[in-house]
Amino acid sequence: MIRQIYILASVLLFSLSAGAQKVITGHVYYDGNEPMIGANVYWEGTHEGTSTDFDGYFEITQKPSEKNLVVSFIGYQTQVIPVVHPDQPLKIELKAALELEEVVVSERKMGTISSRTSVLQTQKITYDELCRAACCNLAESFETNPSVDVSYADAATGARQIKLLGLSGTYVQMLTENYPNFRGASSLYGLDYVPGAWMESIQVSKGTSSVKNGYEALAGQINVEFKKPTTADLFSVNLFAADNGRYEGNADASWHINDKLSTGLLVHYSSDKMQHDGNHDTFLDSPLKEQVNLMNRWYHKTGNYVAQYGFRYLFENRTGGQSTRHHDLIDPYLVKMRTNRGEFFTKQALILDQESVESVALIFSGSYHEQKSWYDRTPYNIYQNNVYASLLYEKEFTRMHSISTGLSMNYDGFTENLTQDGIRFPYNRTEVVPGAYAQYTFNMQDKLVVLAGIRGDYSSLYKFFVTPRLHVRYNPMEWLNIRASIGKGFRTPNILAENNFLLASSRRMIIDDNLKQEEAWNTGVNLTFYVPLFNKELILNGEWYYTDFKNQVVVDMDSDPHAVHFYNLKGKSYSNSFQIEASYPLFRGFTLTAAYRLTDAKTDYINSQGITQRLRKPLVSDYKGLVTASYQTPLKKWQFDVTAQFNGGGRMPLPDELAPLWEPNFKAYTIVNAQITKYFRNWSIYVGGENLFNFKQDNPIIDPENPRGDFFDGSMVWGPVHGRKLYAGLRFNIGRD
Repeated sequence: MIRQIYILASVLLFSLSAGAQKVITGHVYYDGNEPMIGANVYWEGTHEGTSTDFDGYFEITQKPSEKNLVVSFIGYQTQVIPVVHPDQPLKIELKAALELEEVVVSERKMGTISSRTSVLQTQKITYDELCRAACCNLAESFETNPSVDVSYADAATGARQIKLLGLSGTYVQMLTENYPNFRGASSLYGLDYVPGAWMESIQVSKGTSSVKNGYEALAGQINVEFKKPTTADLFSVNLFAADNGRYEGNADASWHINDKLSTGLLVHYSSDKMQHDGNHDTFLDSPLKEQVNLMNRWYHKTGNYVAQYGFRYLFENRTGGQSTRHHDLIDPYLVKMRTNRGEFFTKQALILDQESVESVALIFSGSYHEQKSWYDRTPYNIYQNNVYASLLYEKEFTRMHSISTGLSMNYDGFTENLTQDGIRFPYNRTEVVPGAYAQYTFNMQDKLVVLAGIRGDYSSLYKFFVTPRLHVRYNPMEWLNIRASIGKGFRTPNILAENNFLLASSRRMIIDDNLKQEEAWNTGVNLTFYVPLFNKELILNGEWYYTDFKNQVVVDMDSDPHAVHFYNLKGKSYSNSFQIEASYPLFRGFTLTAAYRLTDAKTDYINSQGITQRLRKPLVSDYKGLVTASYQTPLKKWQFDVTAQFNGGGRMPLPDELAPLWEPNFKAYTIVNAQITKYFRNWSIYVGGENLFNFKQDNPIIDPENPRGDFFDGSMVWGPVHGRKLYAGLRFNIGRD
């Protein structure tokens, strides 16, 4: 697996350590270019060793008396590697212990991997994990993940919204290959813009993140890695169909033009045009959609210089609202959106000095987003231009001390037009934010790692601000990892871009002047126990995160049931998130994960009498439980997956006292998904079902009989708006080997 450029710039090579010791580095692979995760690497005749990380990478200190490395993994032949040139990275390939005409899988690869060595609490969702469910896009990639919740923001547009640590997705920094993406105009629907078949992996980090990626991560960070032309299959296809009329086709191919240049092409088309109205309220359960998505990327490597380039185009049409099958509707209420989006990126890195692990890298990206929409008789159009650049410098002075520093610049240009009651409201603005950061890492023999960073940025709208962040990882014993973090995050609010789904209601939008930049402190503690149990390993994880807002733009749907009011926080707003998780392989090929999370998120709202009242955040479940089980037969002929989500109840926005059309609270509910996969040599077929017990929110649309009346509201969504869905699919690939 080729490490993407940003990581390459950070940790591509490790230098000779201080004194007489050297640090040996390398990668361990199997089946050609597949990274071997968790392989044992140790010096022959000793107990001094380490294990490989996500990408099969390892580092180990050499002493003068140690000459041979031993590399082993269950089910593969152990190799003894003489270290002749300690300054050169090693590339080691393990072969299966038993070679037959058919490939024998001795141990199942992990689907979700929690790094033991990362100072940040990070989970890597691999492609194997994504294949456990109907992962048609990024919005559907977290069904087996206990940390991330994805739900519909409303019942008319089909907008998906992430929730992490009890906070909405606007407080989660979205990255694609470690550069910021899906911000502003694309924040509501960006989860639908990433096809599942394109993704190589997803990294989820909770709490404050590194200052390298900017200042925006208030609750966490989600980074998507796409398939790389250097490691992707020669050709692969993924076809999908569901009984609700959704059809999807994905194809990708990669070419190694020569030993220095390679390219890849990814294509996606999806269509969802069957009208469904399960509760007979005349409104579609989900919008009708059609999407075309294309991506071309290039990889070039010459000596110590590496470069990547990528280009992408997306077109999408979606239509929600009332079903046109109801012929008695003379003038139906419709929501129409037409989106065009183009992106480009380049990432370049140069190793200046391998001896001192000195490198420099450049990330440069840009996007144009155009969304034209009609909410019945209310037109809303948004156009956004974004340019992002980051110049990074890395140097490792010794094995214990290293530093990273850099410069960044972000440009956002918005043109928004909203017409309400015949009056056109332009919301045009431009923000330019140059910044600089420095980050220091102290590593004491991997027992104690301290990551301290600070960055300063100057916004053309909000002037100068400083972002400090601190992370600590401590391993007092091999079976215990302790992580702690504290840091600040900032965010520019984009009111209409991030909340235009609220136009699918009769609520008036009241936006105060002089809205401040959002600012919050995030503090977190994580304990992970690795407990040997019956010759297997039980992984227990407990965590607590607290987000405390100093400034926040409050989205107030309580003070007036016929309006939504945006104003600066006056008082306190916070979120407490407690989660415990356990994972254990009960027997060969079977993994079981169980998790439970409590959320306490409250905000001070100003009621119609001007009195501040502290209320739970609306439409947020008080708790979530998750149990997921997966079994794969020894020869990987079959795989069976079941996931159950137990979602707690919560608070609804306050209803109108004179006409209470909805309850003040919503109830708990359970969702069960299942899938069966049959594997062949180069292809597989899968069938599955979502929401098998057919649970649906009774009235996702308020007053659907009068969509142009004073009480109509399509934003009161807390549960599934569609019922049971059955699907089937096929995956085919021609491997590079």
